[in-house]
Amino acid sequence: MESRIHYRACTLCEAICGLEIKVEAGAITSIRGDTEDPLSQGHICPKAVALQDLQSDPDRLRRPLRKTAEGWQEIPWDEAFEVAISGLRRVQDRAGADAVAAYVGNPNVHSFGNLLFLPGLLRSLGSRNLFSATSADQLPHHLASYFVFGHGFLLPVPDLDRSDLLVVFGANPAVSNGSMMSAPGMRRRLKALRQRGGRLVVFDPRRTETAKLADEHYFLRPGSDALVLAALVQTLFAEGRVDLAHLADHVTGLADLEAAVAGFTPEAVAAASGVEAVVLRRLARQLAAAPSAAVYGRLGTSVQSFGTTCQWLLIALNLLTGNLDREGGAMFPLPAFELVRSSPGQRNFDRWRSRVRNLPEYGGELPVATLADEITTPGPGQVKALLTVAGNPVLSTPNGKRLEEALEGLELMIAVDFYLNETTRHADLILPPTAPLERDHYDVVFNAMAVRDVARYSAAVFEPPPGALHDWQILHRLRLGLDRGLSTEARQKLEWKGSQGPRGILALGLDSGPYGAAASERPGGSPQVDFAALQQSVHGIDLGPLKAGTLTSRLRSTSGCIELAPEQLIADLDRLAAEHRGMAAGGTVLIGRRHVRSNNSWMHNSSRLMRGKARCTLLVHPRDAARFDLRSGQGARVESARGSLVAEVEVSDEIMPGVVSLPHGWGHGRSGTRLAVANATPGVSVNDLTDEGQVDEVSGNAVLNGVPVTLAPA
Repeated sequence: MESRIHYRACTLCEAICGLEIKVEAGAITSIRGDTEDPLSQGHICPKAVALQDLQSDPDRLRRPLRKTAEGWQEIPWDEAFEVAISGLRRVQDRAGADAVAAYVGNPNVHSFGNLLFLPGLLRSLGSRNLFSATSADQLPHHLASYFVFGHGFLLPVPDLDRSDLLVVFGANPAVSNGSMMSAPGMRRRLKALRQRGGRLVVFDPRRTETAKLADEHYFLRPGSDALVLAALVQTLFAEGRVDLAHLADHVTGLADLEAAVAGFTPEAVAAASGVEAVVLRRLARQLAAAPSAAVYGRLGTSVQSFGTTCQWLLIALNLLTGNLDREGGAMFPLPAFELVRSSPGQRNFDRWRSRVRNLPEYGGELPVATLADEITTPGPGQVKALLTVAGNPVLSTPNGKRLEEALEGLELMIAVDFYLNETTRHADLILPPTAPLERDHYDVVFNAMAVRDVARYSAAVFEPPPGALHDWQILHRLRLGLDRGLSTEARQKLEWKGSQGPRGILALGLDSGPYGAAASERPGGSPQVDFAALQQSVHGIDLGPLKAGTLTSRLRSTSGCIELAPEQLIADLDRLAAEHRGMAAGGTVLIGRRHVRSNNSWMHNSSRLMRGKARCTLLVHPRDAARFDLRSGQGARVESARGSLVAEVEVSDEIMPGVVSLPHGWGHGRSGTRLAVANATPGVSVNDLTDEGQVDEVSGNAVLNGVPVTLAPA
């Protein structure tokens, strides 16, 4: 019996753990952590083992499906492309380019073929109605970095392995293993932090798995993070503890920031945030005095009304305490495939606005919270057709029920996806790509967020079945059909790109990157990274710890400096000041949560991940359970301004009083899907309660946390 061992990255979450996959007679017999992987060092979580479920899932689509009067029918690829291209062209010819919208889901970032070929397809559509999961998740991170550094991918991450103090807001990295921060083996890293004398402090409305590892955990009212962060910044200024260290000559706006936060004293924000003033003053002093420190915030700080302001203030805290771009602080990965390539001063925000709600564009995309508006509101530019690529916005975007109703009104919907899920069941045509283990991979994005600089190429474990197409091949075929009026030279370039595929583009990007053949001097004596070297290094190439001093040469702001007081964010502090008194505790609010055996909705069709006790439960504090007559194991009716649902109650003192929690990505069991495992334990969709009308005013990012709700026994 033939036995082979493959080493590759896991593509199911941001941790990008290295895997050792053993295959015998064409079947996976074991999946383990790769102990020689320089980033994950053998760490593995349950999601990785579920890759074999995805590979063998009988519900996964293998051939194009077309919806007919008799139901779904498999059709040949050539016919499928003709249906898709002619249909999209027909809509645009009649109603204009903007009549076709596109939605891009989270899984795209886990496929380097999609990442390298999807932008070209979207450009070929010529539509301003482009949407993605970014604006239901991480847009504030990118926009804050764009405002301050001039580029949305200059994203600071904690230098975990050398830090003396880590402060976490609204994140649970012990479960996520880092989000907007690839840090596999996070529990081990946090324990090492404490063992070397460092400290971990967590602010969160739930005593999360990370909080349980911390030296200090403080409950704070959902949506009040910006108040706490502003108070920490104010304290640094007021007590003369600002230290810009090596970046002093590269900062503008210091005085403007100091003036803008002057009213946010710890005493002024205590009632609204629930965090005592003495705690905030002590923490500000500790951040200023620590040999090294990093402040990190994630989903809880992003999907709220002041998401962009939170991310900006997090950057400011790291800068003002002398910990930005410094060992042990908040640092900037230097990936072999460099994403920071735009010219200084290049505008990437608010170049146009959405037709219905006047929400700003970022990076060519509009906020997904207004997608349903654009479909249902008549007039010039109304969305008549939709292309989705690896996404399930019915479950992952606010007020999913309204979006679901809107999808039914489309003239045409095309989906690139290998599941018939809650969103794609509304499509007219589904184009399924190969499975993750049937294609090669390189982490184009997550190496730019990793806590150690690495480069790793993953060869496919299995050959794709005859006739199957990779995601990038599907996207390229669509683009060839939609790009009209190209010059001969442009057509030749496009055909050349298709002939090279993702590997050829990756090779060019590596050669021109900081460790490539064209680099005049590789940082720290690092090895050269080219495609041949990657292929030979099955465990990946270790490029070393994060490198201090890499920020200033990569700044893309108009001034060439760190612009600490962007006018949009200074103005948003006025909004924060006006609204913060209304944040004081009162009523019940809803937040989300993450589980190590779950990430996105499509993972719920894995039998391995769905084993065990129910996880789609409503966490309720004992005090609130008594007040509303709720009991564990029984149902509670949860109602918001947008909808209501019944969820199973789990009474726990890990959630703060006045706050309840439901996990994201559930709500299966709808008719017309092919998700046998997921439908057996459907859960409820938290996004049947969230409000698409509530967004972060700066970015347009969806507000998914801090949703006002009422509770009653079901």
